[in-house]
Amino acid sequence: MRIAFVASEAVPFAKTGGLADVVGALAAQMAARGHEVRLYVPAYPCALRAAGETEPGPELAVPIGASPARGRFLRSRVGGVEARLLECPAYFGRPGLYQEAGRDYPDNAERFAFFCRAVLEDCRAPGAAPDVFHCHDWQTGLVPALLAAGRDGALAGSSSVFTIHNLAYQGNFPAAAFAVTGLPAAAFSPAGLEYHGNVGYLKAGLVYADGLSTVSPEYAREIQTEELGMGMDGVLRGRAGSLRGILNGLDVDAWDPARDAALLRRYGPRDWEEGKKACKRELQGECALEQNVGELLIGAVARLDPQKGLDLGLQVLPEALARGAQFVLVGQGRPDLERAFEDFAHANPRNVHFHTGFDDGFARRVYAAADLFLMPSRFEPCGLGQLIAMRYGALPLATRTGGLADTVRERASAAGPANGFLGERAVPAPLAAALARA
Repeated sequence: MRIAFVASEAVPFAKTGGLADVVGALAAQMAARGHEVRLYVPAYPCALRAAGETEPGPELAVPIGASPARGRFLRSRVGGVEARLLECPAYFGRPGLYQEAGRDYPDNAERFAFFCRAVLEDCRAPGAAPDVFHCHDWQTGLVPALLAAGRDGALAGSSSVFTIHNLAYQGNFPAAAFAVTGLPAAAFSPAGLEYHGNVGYLKAGLVYADGLSTVSPEYAREIQTEELGMGMDGVLRGRAGSLRGILNGLDVDAWDPARDAALLRRYGPRDWEEGKKACKRELQGECALEQNVGELLIGAVARLDPQKGLDLGLQVLPEALARGAQFVLVGQGRPDLERAFEDFAHANPRNVHFHTGFDDGFARRVYAAADLFLMPSRFEPCGLGQLIAMRYGALPLATRTGGLADTVRERASAAGPANGFLGERAVPAPLAAALARA
Protein backbone atom coordinates (compact mmCIF):
# COMPACT_ATOMS: atom_id res chain seq x y z
CA MET A 1 0.00 0.00 0.00
CA ARG A 2 1.17 3.55 -0.71
CA ILE A 3 0.66 5.75 2.36
CA ALA A 4 1.24 9.49 2.80
CA PHE A 5 1.68 10.41 6.46
CA VAL A 6 0.86 14.10 6.96
CA ALA A 7 1.76 15.67 10.31
CA SER A 8 2.93 18.96 11.78
CA GLU A 9 5.69 17.18 13.70
CA ALA A 10 7.43 13.82 13.62
CA VAL A 11 10.58 12.34 15.11
CA PRO A 12 13.40 12.88 14.19
CA PHE A 13 12.51 16.18 12.50
CA ALA A 14 10.44 18.14 15.02
CA LYS A 15 8.83 17.42 18.36
CA THR A 16 6.76 19.19 20.99
CA GLY A 17 5.11 16.06 22.41
CA GLY A 18 3.96 12.50 21.95
CA LEU A 19 2.42 13.21 18.53
CA ALA A 20 5.90 13.38 17.03
CA ASP A 21 7.00 10.13 18.66
CA VAL A 22 3.94 8.24 17.45
CA VAL A 23 4.00 9.56 13.87
CA GLY A 24 7.72 8.94 13.41
CA ALA A 25 7.60 5.43 14.88
CA LEU A 26 4.40 4.42 13.07
CA ALA A 27 5.66 5.58 9.68
CA ALA A 28 8.86 3.59 10.18
CA GLN A 29 6.96 0.48 11.26
CA MET A 30 4.61 0.66 8.28
CA ALA A 31 7.61 0.96 5.95
CA ALA A 32 9.27 -2.01 7.68
CA ARG A 33 6.13 -4.05 6.95
CA GLY A 34 6.54 -3.51 3.23
CA HIS A 35 4.35 -0.45 2.61
CA GLU A 36 5.56 2.50 0.54
CA VAL A 37 5.57 5.40 2.98
CA ARG A 38 6.08 9.13 2.47
CA LEU A 39 6.16 11.43 5.48
CA TYR A 40 5.19 15.08 5.00
CA VAL A 41 6.24 17.66 7.62
CA PRO A 42 7.04 21.39 7.51
CA ALA A 43 10.71 22.32 7.14
CA TYR A 44 11.17 24.08 10.47
CA PRO A 45 14.78 25.01 11.29
CA CYS A 46 15.02 22.01 13.64
CA ALA A 47 13.69 19.73 10.88
CA LEU A 48 16.31 20.99 8.42
CA ARG A 49 19.07 20.38 10.95
CA ALA A 50 17.82 16.85 11.58
CA ALA A 51 17.46 16.07 7.87
CA GLY A 52 20.98 17.08 6.90
CA GLU A 53 21.51 16.88 3.16
CA THR A 54 18.28 17.02 1.15
CA GLU A 55 17.21 16.91 -2.49
CA PRO A 56 15.06 19.91 -3.51
CA GLY A 57 11.91 19.43 -5.57
CA PRO A 58 10.21 21.91 -7.90
CA GLU A 59 8.75 25.14 -6.59
CA LEU A 60 5.06 25.11 -5.69
CA ALA A 61 2.76 28.14 -5.72
CA VAL A 62 -0.46 27.97 -3.67
CA PRO A 63 -2.97 30.87 -3.67
CA ILE A 64 -3.16 32.04 -0.05
CA GLY A 65 -4.85 35.41 0.31
CA ALA A 66 -4.02 38.10 -2.23
CA SER A 67 -0.92 36.43 -3.67
CA PRO A 68 0.45 32.90 -3.99
CA ALA A 69 2.56 31.44 -1.23
CA ARG A 70 5.62 29.71 -2.60
CA GLY A 71 7.63 26.80 -1.32
CA ARG A 72 9.18 23.49 -2.27
CA PHE A 73 9.57 20.03 -0.80
CA LEU A 74 13.00 18.87 0.27
CA ARG A 75 13.44 15.12 0.11
CA SER A 76 15.27 13.07 2.68
CA ARG A 77 15.25 9.46 3.91
CA VAL A 78 14.98 8.09 7.42
CA GLY A 79 15.27 4.32 7.45
CA GLY A 80 12.71 3.04 4.97
CA VAL A 81 10.69 6.26 4.98
CA GLU A 82 10.93 8.99 2.38
CA ALA A 83 10.47 12.32 4.13
CA ARG A 84 9.34 15.44 2.30
CA LEU A 85 9.89 18.68 4.21
CA LEU A 86 7.94 21.72 3.02
CA GLU A 87 10.36 24.62 2.80
CA CYS A 88 8.78 28.05 3.13
CA PRO A 89 10.82 30.35 5.38
CA ALA A 90 8.03 32.92 5.61
CA TYR A 91 5.77 30.37 7.31
CA PHE A 92 8.08 27.79 8.86
CA GLY A 93 11.48 29.44 9.33
CA ARG A 94 10.69 30.39 12.93
CA PRO A 95 11.95 29.33 16.36
CA GLY A 96 8.69 27.65 17.35
CA LEU A 97 6.42 25.16 15.64
CA TYR A 98 3.12 26.76 16.65
CA GLN A 99 3.94 29.59 19.03
CA GLU A 100 6.56 31.74 20.72
CA ALA A 101 6.65 32.93 24.32
CA GLY A 102 3.41 31.08 25.01
CA ARG A 103 1.47 32.82 22.24
CA ASP A 104 0.21 31.13 19.07
CA TYR A 105 1.46 32.55 15.79
CA PRO A 106 -1.36 34.79 14.47
CA ASP A 107 -1.08 33.30 10.96
CA ASN A 108 -1.38 29.63 11.96
CA ALA A 109 -4.49 29.28 9.79
CA GLU A 110 -2.50 30.39 6.75
CA ARG A 111 0.59 28.37 7.63
CA PHE A 112 -1.19 25.05 7.88
CA ALA A 113 -3.60 25.74 5.02
CA PHE A 114 -0.52 26.21 2.87
CA PHE A 115 0.98 22.99 4.24
CA CYS A 116 -2.15 20.93 3.51
CA ARG A 117 -2.66 22.36 0.05
CA ALA A 118 0.99 21.95 -0.86
CA VAL A 119 0.90 18.27 0.18
CA LEU A 120 -2.03 17.64 -2.15
CA GLU A 121 -0.32 19.48 -4.99
CA ASP A 122 2.79 17.36 -4.54
CA CYS A 123 0.70 14.18 -4.57
CA ARG A 124 -0.93 15.14 -7.88
CA ALA A 125 2.39 14.68 -9.67
CA PRO A 126 2.46 11.68 -12.04
CA GLY A 127 2.80 8.44 -10.08
CA ALA A 128 2.74 10.20 -6.69
CA ALA A 129 -0.90 9.65 -5.62
CA PRO A 130 -1.10 7.61 -2.40
CA ASP A 131 -3.72 5.00 -1.64
CA VAL A 132 -4.25 6.59 1.76
CA PHE A 133 -3.54 9.96 3.31
CA HIS A 134 -3.00 9.39 7.05
CA CYS A 135 -3.51 12.81 8.65
CA HIS A 136 -2.76 13.72 12.26
CA ASP A 137 -4.45 16.40 14.40
CA TRP A 138 -5.91 19.77 13.47
CA GLN A 139 -2.92 21.05 11.51
CA THR A 140 -3.73 18.49 8.77
CA GLY A 141 -7.53 18.57 8.97
CA LEU A 142 -7.89 20.40 5.66
CA VAL A 143 -6.36 17.50 3.72
CA PRO A 144 -9.46 15.24 4.01
CA ALA A 145 -11.71 18.23 3.30
CA LEU A 146 -9.78 19.28 0.20
CA LEU A 147 -9.55 15.69 -0.97
CA ALA A 148 -13.31 15.22 -0.60
CA ALA A 149 -13.95 18.47 -2.49
CA GLY A 150 -11.69 17.58 -5.40
CA ARG A 151 -11.35 13.82 -5.52
CA ASP A 152 -10.87 13.59 -9.24
CA GLY A 153 -8.02 13.17 -11.66
CA ALA A 154 -4.79 12.02 -10.04
CA LEU A 155 -6.31 11.67 -6.55
CA ALA A 156 -9.55 9.99 -7.55
CA GLY A 157 -8.52 6.71 -5.93
CA SER A 158 -7.05 8.17 -2.71
CA SER A 159 -8.76 7.81 0.67
CA SER A 160 -8.10 9.56 3.98
CA VAL A 161 -7.78 8.60 7.63
CA PHE A 162 -7.74 11.30 10.30
CA THR A 163 -6.25 10.51 13.71
CA ILE A 164 -7.17 12.51 16.81
CA HIS A 165 -4.20 12.66 19.17
CA ASN A 166 -5.75 15.26 21.49
CA LEU A 167 -9.25 16.63 20.95
CA ALA A 168 -8.49 19.64 23.15
CA TYR A 169 -6.41 21.20 20.35
CA GLN A 170 -8.86 22.08 17.59
CA GLY A 171 -7.43 24.77 15.32
CA ASN A 172 -10.45 27.09 15.42
CA PHE A 173 -9.99 30.40 13.58
CA PRO A 174 -12.16 33.43 12.72
CA ALA A 175 -14.51 33.08 9.76
CA ALA A 176 -12.22 35.24 7.62
CA ALA A 177 -9.71 32.38 7.61
CA PHE A 178 -12.01 30.37 5.35
CA ALA A 179 -10.64 32.34 2.40
CA VAL A 180 -7.24 30.62 2.73
CA THR A 181 -8.57 27.06 2.83
CA GLY A 182 -9.23 26.70 -0.90
CA LEU A 183 -12.56 24.98 -0.18
CA PRO A 184 -15.87 25.67 -1.95
CA ALA A 185 -18.22 28.09 -0.16
CA ALA A 186 -20.65 25.27 0.69
CA ALA A 187 -18.06 23.79 3.07
CA PHE A 188 -18.50 26.72 5.47
CA SER A 189 -21.65 25.36 7.07
CA PRO A 190 -22.58 23.44 10.24
CA ALA A 191 -22.46 20.25 8.17
CA GLY A 192 -18.94 21.18 7.09
CA LEU A 193 -16.12 22.90 8.93
CA GLU A 194 -18.05 25.85 10.37
CA TYR A 195 -17.95 25.70 14.17
CA HIS A 196 -19.84 28.37 16.14
CA GLY A 197 -19.08 30.92 13.45
CA ASN A 198 -15.42 29.93 13.23
CA VAL A 199 -13.42 27.81 10.81
CA GLY A 200 -12.60 24.49 12.47
CA TYR A 201 -9.57 22.70 11.05
CA LEU A 202 -10.00 19.72 13.37
CA LYS A 203 -13.70 19.61 12.58
CA ALA A 204 -12.81 19.48 8.88
CA GLY A 205 -10.88 16.28 9.50
CA LEU A 206 -13.68 14.80 11.61
CA VAL A 207 -16.36 15.54 9.01
CA TYR A 208 -14.61 14.77 5.74
CA ALA A 209 -12.14 11.94 6.41
CA ASP A 210 -13.15 8.50 5.17
CA GLY A 211 -12.01 6.93 8.43
CA LEU A 212 -11.37 8.27 11.92
CA SER A 213 -9.11 6.92 14.61
CA THR A 214 -7.87 7.98 17.99
CA VAL A 215 -5.13 6.72 20.23
CA SER A 216 -6.87 4.43 22.71
CA PRO A 217 -10.17 2.52 22.94
CA GLU A 218 -11.23 4.28 26.15
CA TYR A 219 -10.54 7.73 24.69
CA ALA A 220 -12.66 6.82 21.65
CA ARG A 221 -15.54 6.23 24.05
CA GLU A 222 -14.84 9.30 26.20
CA ILE A 223 -14.77 11.82 23.34
CA GLN A 224 -18.31 10.85 22.36
CA THR A 225 -19.53 12.11 25.75
CA GLU A 226 -20.47 15.67 26.63
CA GLU A 227 -18.00 15.64 29.53
CA LEU A 228 -14.88 14.93 27.46
CA GLY A 229 -16.04 15.64 23.91
CA MET A 230 -14.70 19.21 23.97
CA GLY A 231 -17.75 20.41 22.04
CA MET A 232 -17.18 17.84 19.27
CA ASP A 233 -19.08 14.96 20.89
CA GLY A 234 -22.10 15.40 18.62
CA VAL A 235 -19.94 15.29 15.49
CA LEU A 236 -18.13 12.21 16.80
CA ARG A 237 -21.33 10.39 17.75
CA GLY A 238 -22.56 11.07 14.25
CA ARG A 239 -19.44 9.35 12.90
CA ALA A 240 -19.26 6.59 15.51
CA GLY A 241 -19.36 3.90 12.84
CA SER A 242 -16.14 5.27 11.30
CA LEU A 243 -14.26 5.89 14.58
CA ARG A 244 -11.79 3.39 16.00
CA GLY A 245 -9.69 3.60 19.17
CA ILE A 246 -6.29 2.02 18.52
CA LEU A 247 -3.85 2.05 21.42
CA ASN A 248 -0.56 3.80 20.75
CA GLY A 249 2.53 1.66 20.71
CA LEU A 250 6.05 2.43 21.89
CA ASP A 251 9.25 2.27 19.86
CA VAL A 252 11.06 -0.24 22.08
CA ASP A 253 14.35 0.32 20.28
CA ALA A 254 14.31 4.07 20.90
CA TRP A 255 13.30 3.45 24.53
CA ASP A 256 15.54 0.67 25.84
CA PRO A 257 17.32 0.91 29.21
CA ALA A 258 19.75 -1.79 28.09
CA ARG A 259 21.07 0.47 25.29
CA ASP A 260 20.15 4.01 26.37
CA ALA A 261 23.20 6.24 25.93
CA ALA A 262 21.81 8.78 28.43
CA LEU A 263 22.23 6.29 31.30
CA LEU A 264 25.56 5.80 33.03
CA ARG A 265 24.42 2.35 34.14
CA ARG A 266 22.34 0.45 31.62
CA TYR A 267 20.20 -2.55 32.57
CA GLY A 268 17.77 -5.12 31.27
CA PRO A 269 15.39 -7.76 32.65
CA ARG A 270 18.17 -9.79 34.29
CA ASP A 271 19.95 -6.99 36.15
CA TRP A 272 17.22 -4.40 36.51
CA GLU A 273 17.40 -4.21 40.31
CA GLU A 274 21.09 -3.37 40.40
CA GLY A 275 20.72 -1.12 37.39
CA LYS A 276 17.89 0.93 38.79
CA LYS A 277 19.66 1.32 42.13
CA ALA A 278 22.73 2.67 40.35
CA CYS A 279 20.58 5.02 38.25
CA LYS A 280 18.73 6.22 41.34
CA ARG A 281 21.96 6.94 43.19
CA GLU A 282 23.31 8.81 40.16
CA LEU A 283 20.15 10.93 39.76
CA GLN A 284 20.04 11.73 43.48
CA GLY A 285 23.57 13.05 43.21
CA GLU A 286 22.76 15.00 40.04
CA CYS A 287 19.78 16.62 41.78
CA ALA A 288 21.54 17.24 45.13
CA LEU A 289 19.09 14.93 46.93
CA GLU A 290 20.03 12.57 49.72
CA GLN A 291 21.71 9.55 48.10
CA ASN A 292 19.67 6.78 49.70
CA VAL A 293 18.49 4.12 47.26
CA GLY A 294 16.12 2.73 49.91
CA GLU A 295 13.86 5.78 49.70
CA LEU A 296 10.91 5.86 47.31
CA LEU A 297 11.73 8.02 44.29
CA ILE A 298 8.74 9.43 42.42
CA GLY A 299 9.41 10.81 38.95
CA ALA A 300 7.37 12.87 36.50
CA VAL A 301 8.05 14.11 32.96
CA ALA A 302 5.24 16.27 31.63
CA ARG A 303 3.97 19.43 30.05
CA LEU A 304 2.81 21.67 32.91
CA ASP A 305 -0.80 22.08 31.93
CA PRO A 306 -4.02 21.46 33.88
CA GLN A 307 -4.73 18.46 31.63
CA LYS A 308 -1.76 16.62 33.13
CA GLY A 309 -3.03 17.08 36.70
CA LEU A 310 0.39 17.57 38.26
CA ASP A 311 -0.99 20.41 40.35
CA LEU A 312 -2.68 17.63 42.33
CA GLY A 313 0.79 16.42 43.23
CA LEU A 314 1.34 19.60 45.21
CA GLN A 315 -1.53 18.48 47.45
CA VAL A 316 -0.80 14.76 47.81
CA LEU A 317 3.00 14.58 47.80
CA PRO A 318 3.80 16.33 51.13
CA GLU A 319 2.69 13.34 53.20
CA ALA A 320 4.91 11.00 51.16
CA LEU A 321 7.82 13.44 51.46
CA ALA A 322 7.37 13.50 55.24
CA ARG A 323 7.91 9.72 55.18
CA GLY A 324 11.18 10.10 53.26
CA ALA A 325 10.02 9.89 49.61
CA GLN A 326 11.68 12.01 46.94
CA PHE A 327 10.19 13.72 43.89
CA VAL A 328 11.91 14.73 40.64
CA LEU A 329 9.95 16.60 37.97
CA VAL A 330 10.97 17.50 34.42
CA GLY A 331 8.58 19.95 32.81
CA GLN A 332 7.66 23.31 31.42
CA GLY A 333 4.42 25.03 30.55
CA ARG A 334 2.09 27.40 32.35
CA PRO A 335 4.05 30.05 34.24
CA ASP A 336 1.88 29.73 37.36
CA LEU A 337 2.52 25.98 37.54
CA GLU A 338 6.24 26.47 36.94
CA ARG A 339 6.35 28.98 39.83
CA ALA A 340 4.39 26.62 42.08
CA PHE A 341 6.85 23.77 41.52
CA GLU A 342 9.83 26.09 41.91
CA ASP A 343 8.41 27.11 45.30
CA PHE A 344 7.73 23.46 46.15
CA ALA A 345 11.32 22.49 45.39
CA HIS A 346 12.67 25.48 47.33
CA ALA A 347 10.60 24.49 50.38
CA ASN A 348 11.77 20.84 50.18
CA PRO A 349 15.40 20.99 49.00
CA ARG A 350 16.34 17.56 50.40
CA ASN A 351 13.39 15.78 48.79
CA VAL A 352 12.30 17.66 45.64
CA HIS A 353 14.05 18.68 42.44
CA PHE A 354 12.34 20.61 39.63
CA HIS A 355 14.10 20.60 36.25
CA THR A 356 12.60 23.50 34.27
CA GLY A 357 12.38 23.01 30.54
CA PHE A 358 12.78 19.79 28.63
CA ASP A 359 16.03 17.83 28.49
CA ASP A 360 15.72 14.43 26.81
CA GLY A 361 18.78 12.92 28.46
CA PHE A 362 17.78 14.06 31.92
CA ALA A 363 14.22 12.85 31.36
CA ARG A 364 15.55 9.40 30.45
CA ARG A 365 17.58 9.32 33.66
CA VAL A 366 14.41 10.13 35.62
CA TYR A 367 12.57 7.20 34.02
CA ALA A 368 15.50 4.92 34.84
CA ALA A 369 15.85 6.06 38.46
CA ALA A 370 12.18 6.29 39.43
CA ASP A 371 10.29 3.69 41.44
CA LEU A 372 6.96 5.38 40.71
CA PHE A 373 6.00 7.58 37.77
CA LEU A 374 3.36 10.21 38.57
CA MET A 375 0.78 10.79 35.82
CA PRO A 376 -2.50 12.04 37.39
CA SER A 377 -4.06 13.33 34.15
CA ARG A 378 -7.54 14.84 34.13
CA PHE A 379 -7.86 13.35 30.66
CA GLU A 380 -5.28 11.48 28.59
CA PRO A 381 -5.90 10.34 25.00
CA CYS A 382 -3.25 7.64 25.37
CA GLY A 383 -0.08 8.82 27.04
CA LEU A 384 3.40 7.60 26.29
CA GLY A 385 4.89 8.50 29.67
CA GLN A 386 3.37 5.51 31.44
CA LEU A 387 4.54 3.17 28.65
CA ILE A 388 8.08 4.51 28.82
CA ALA A 389 8.03 4.27 32.63
CA MET A 390 7.03 0.60 32.47
CA ARG A 391 9.74 -0.03 29.87
CA TYR A 392 12.29 1.41 32.35
CA GLY A 393 10.91 -0.50 35.34
CA ALA A 394 8.97 2.33 37.04
CA LEU A 395 5.38 1.70 38.10
CA PRO A 396 2.88 4.32 36.89
CA LEU A 397 0.74 6.12 39.46
CA ALA A 398 -2.09 7.38 37.27
CA THR A 399 -5.77 8.22 37.02
CA ARG A 400 -8.37 6.00 35.38
CA THR A 401 -8.94 7.89 32.15
CA GLY A 402 -8.31 7.40 28.42
CA GLY A 403 -5.23 5.41 27.53
CA LEU A 404 -4.15 5.28 31.18
CA ALA A 405 -7.23 3.16 31.92
CA ASP A 406 -6.31 0.94 28.96
CA THR A 407 -2.69 0.37 29.97
CA VAL A 408 -2.34 0.61 33.78
CA ARG A 409 -3.75 -2.16 35.97
CA GLU A 410 -3.63 -2.25 39.77
CA ARG A 411 -4.92 -5.82 39.79
CA ALA A 412 -4.24 -8.71 37.46
CA SER A 413 -6.97 -9.26 34.89
CA ALA A 414 -7.57 -10.91 31.55
CA ALA A 415 -5.71 -7.97 30.02
CA GLY A 416 -2.51 -8.83 31.90
CA PRO A 417 -0.73 -8.67 35.27
CA ALA A 418 -0.81 -5.76 37.68
CA ASN A 419 1.62 -3.08 36.59
CA GLY A 420 0.85 0.14 38.47
CA PHE A 421 -1.53 2.10 40.68
CA LEU A 422 -4.73 3.95 39.76
CA GLY A 423 -6.75 6.71 41.31
CA GLU A 424 -10.35 6.56 40.18
CA ARG A 425 -10.61 10.30 39.50
CA ALA A 426 -8.26 13.27 39.13
CA VAL A 427 -9.02 14.74 42.56
CA PRO A 428 -6.79 14.65 45.66
CA ALA A 429 -8.44 11.95 47.81
CA PRO A 430 -8.34 9.03 45.31
CA LEU A 431 -4.86 10.00 44.18
CA ALA A 432 -3.60 10.21 47.78
CA ALA A 433 -5.11 6.79 48.50
CA ALA A 434 -3.39 5.29 45.44
CA LEU A 435 -0.09 6.85 46.52
CA ALA A 436 -0.53 5.40 50.00
CA ARG A 437 -1.09 1.94 48.48
CA ALA A 438 2.00 2.36 46.34
